[in-house]
Amino acid sequence: MEDNASHGLDRAASRRNRLRRFQRIPMRFVLPNLVTLLAICLGLTGVRFAIEGHFDFAVYAIIVAAILDGLDGRIARALKGTSRFGAELDSLADFVDFGVAPALVLYLWSLHEHRSIGWFAALIFAIAGALRLARFNVMIDDPNKPAWSVNFFVGMPAPAGAIMVLLPIYLHFGVDMANDHAYVPFEIAYVLFIAFLMASRIPHFSGKRIGRVPREWFIPVLLGAIAALLLVVMFTMQMLIVLSLAYLALIPLSVRRYLAYQQADEIAAGLEAGGEESKPSASSAPQ
Repeated sequence: MEDNASHGLDRAASRRNRLRRFQRIPMRFVLPNLVTLLAICLGLTGVRFAIEGHFDFAVYAIIVAAILDGLDGRIARALKGTSRFGAELDSLADFVDFGVAPALVLYLWSLHEHRSIGWFAALIFAIAGALRLARFNVMIDDPNKPAWSVNFFVGMPAPAGAIMVLLPIYLHFGVDMANDHAYVPFEIAYVLFIAFLMASRIPHFSGKRIGRVPREWFIPVLLGAIAALLLVVMFTMQMLIVLSLAYLALIPLSVRRYLAYQQADEIAAGLEAGGEESKPSASSAPQ
């Protein structure tokens, strides 16, 4: 009897597992993952464009992949379709789009002129991207982060690193800068510099709190956004140069702001500790 009962329970569990496999998945879970997969396709397509010598299209593919990377998470949160699967897929997509693809595009662009050293720089950039993403995934679950830390990234984000590292290509198409063999050592040094920023713990502004605009600033902000969008569409490479240099110029400001937050926390902790020490203990209280 016991064997028959256990056999029946096993069959019931097996039936439930089979039914679970064929359960329908809501579109709110499917749509963000489709956006992520499209970003992977664009990153790999950028490598194909580079192999075929269309480096401008390779840049556009990686830029659009970065835009989609910023959208998939927001779409998932808006639709309440976040999942562990989507988070893992997004992390893998980031490594392909912002670690592997830019490294290969730059190697095909100019770094191959110096063979092993150029390939070394490309590898270091891809490895830095992987380390940056791994650290980001680990720090998400850190319960001891202060509330203000949401304003900063630790190290340059992978999408920003991918956009920054392509600056030599922007300069070529934006200001007619020749792709000369003499510039390759400087490009290698620049790639290694961006890789260092990605793997380092230097804080960068995250911009996550940007989203609400005061009512009196709505029209000016809207006009500015439209003007910026038109400039990016009409003068893409030139605007990418300006945005890249502006982002690099913001790094010292982000470090200064981060240190100010840290100092404020230390002062608050010191005042709290001093206040606790000044309180009379139960043993010293008057009887």
